[in-house]
Amino acid sequence: MPAETHFAPARRSTLPELARQRRLFADETLVTLLDSVTDIVVILNDTRQIVFANRNLLSLLGEKTADRVIGMRPGELFSCEHACCTAAGCGTSPACHSCEAVHAILCGLSGRRREAECRITKREDEVLVAYDLKICASPLTVHDEHFVLFAIHDISDEKRRRALERIFFHDILNTAGGLQNLAQMILEEVPLDLKGESLLMHRFSKELVDEIMAQRLLLAAESDELSIRPARLCLAELMSDVLESVQQMEMAQGVHFDVQAPAESLMIESDQTLLRRVMLNMLKNAMEASPQDGCVAVGCCPADGGAEFYTRNDCVIPEAHRWLVFQRSFSTKGTGRGLGTYSMKLLTNNYLKGSVGFESREGEGTTFRLWLPAVLS
Repeated sequence: MPAETHFAPARRSTLPELARQRRLFADETLVTLLDSVTDIVVILNDTRQIVFANRNLLSLLGEKTADRVIGMRPGELFSCEHACCTAAGCGTSPACHSCEAVHAILCGLSGRRREAECRITKREDEVLVAYDLKICASPLTVHDEHFVLFAIHDISDEKRRRALERIFFHDILNTAGGLQNLAQMILEEVPLDLKGESLLMHRFSKELVDEIMAQRLLLAAESDELSIRPARLCLAELMSDVLESVQQMEMAQGVHFDVQAPAESLMIESDQTLLRRVMLNMLKNAMEASPQDGCVAVGCCPADGGAEFYTRNDCVIPEAHRWLVFQRSFSTKGTGRGLGTYSMKLLTNNYLKGSVGFESREGEGTTFRLWLPAVLS
């Protein structure tokens, strides 16, 4: 009597059949190739059982050979809590309807490649352990037999880190926002002789909130989690707002600004939050590189059917550093820096659909240029 199943076919291969199929993948070149990849890779037969396991899996399990895993299904390999719910094992319980791993493997057996994320809960000595896995199932045919090349990448740490980051940013922004509101209330109520200190506290609290928002924005951009909100923008108003913000920063003390304001009629369609962040980073970068009492030129004008925003200072970037300016974490200002220019490039290219670059020459200084399309498609 065939084993019961609630989803995928229950049939399993015989031991001689598994041994024969295992020999199909004993070629030294193939073994070397699959052992060289960084992911766990197994090859599954048409009954979803393992007939090959690469070295990464064996190292993880502390095994010298694949003998113990041959014939297992992926859920059984990870001790999935649902794999032992039915006699037929992995893929046959009612819960397997919702398993992306089983769906991906069935797709592979039908000749279609499929990538997905799946979650497996392992029961270990009555303790539950959760895995988040990135999987890829690719069809493979050998001697007219159908197999699946199944790659597994553990993204549990990445998922936990992202969840903690969201909680962290939510909580710290609430705290910093409360501090900023308190500073605003104090500023409005204190006597005149304490206005200076109150203004300073208000400025620092505003910068703190702004810096936290900038880091949250960068992480979301790198994770491809940003949503674009296009709107009609007056660049004269936006540039004035950005300049007002940077002139209140401590690094702006002693810096002279040569401003070429655009016409009030210069309008584009773009995302105000992202564009404001890029413009802020450009100005902060120009100020940081300027000497005491230096001059930063800033302006905006129509260009190539869109608009160009630029900053210029007297600093010259060394030739050896020019190819590294937009790389993540590269900075001439010390370790733990270098995200400003990188985020300018990331946000502009990937989200604002524009371009950012620079020119640096002796006697002329350094000019950063941000070009934006008239319409953000």
